[in-house]
Amino acid sequence: MADLLTTRQLQDLLRIDRTTIYRMLGDGRLVGVKIGNQWRFPKEQIDALISGTAHESSSEQPIDASELLPISCIQPVQDVFADIAQVSSLTTTPDGNPLTKVSGACKFCSLILATATGKQACIASWRKLATDPERHPRFATCHAGLHYARARIEIDGELKAMVIAGQFYAHAPQPAEVRTRIHALAKLHGIDEVQLSKAAKEIPVADERKEAQIGLWMEKIAHTFEHFGRERSEMISRLHRIADISTLHPRKH
Repeated sequence: MADLLTTRQLQDLLRIDRTTIYRMLGDGRLVGVKIGNQWRFPKEQIDALISGTAHESSSEQPIDASELLPISCIQPVQDVFADIAQVSSLTTTPDGNPLTKVSGACKFCSLILATATGKQACIASWRKLATDPERHPRFATCHAGLHYARARIEIDGELKAMVIAGQFYAHAPQPAEVRTRIHALAKLHGIDEVQLSKAAKEIPVADERKEAQIGLWMEKIAHTFEHFGRERSEMISRLHRIADISTLHPRKH
């Protein structure tokens, strides 16, 4: 009997009235046993309801990345990283859609991103990074011929977002190769070829040593964002539990 609560004890614990308790019994939110004419409630089940570990808490909807990663926090961190590393950077969802603005974007990529087809091509390249099973950043070549990589942002064992960095050449390209690529990109995305060619001359080159350093920095940034996300996830879960319990209170008219 020590593990069973009376109706009055439950009223005091949840701060709800007797009618609401009976309503909760009726819709399955509470489990009780009737002893004689009195209801008793398992203390373990009530503790689980309050702490959020009750079975119904598992029905919570997955939290979107935009809720987990407050842009007001991650954008400044990303901006500083891009400035220090001298690269372009952004944070995206696993399907490649941007969560942040691009930090340190080069003129070449800005011209491409300014077009609808160019932006979609970039998103497709970013999305492809999410399919790489390698845990650590590994540089690849994007649709425009530049190098970039991603660091995974995982929260509760699930990939929620990616930090992406790049927009540079892995080595100085051959002039003929650049002219051919620029002509194709300009035609495909409706960009002025002269402007794109001029912007291409400003694309930096990063050797393997620089790529390795960028990769290490990216992982540190991703881990920082994971910390933000975990704290945010815990806060949102607590708010959901509070909302669940607060709905138990009858409205006063």
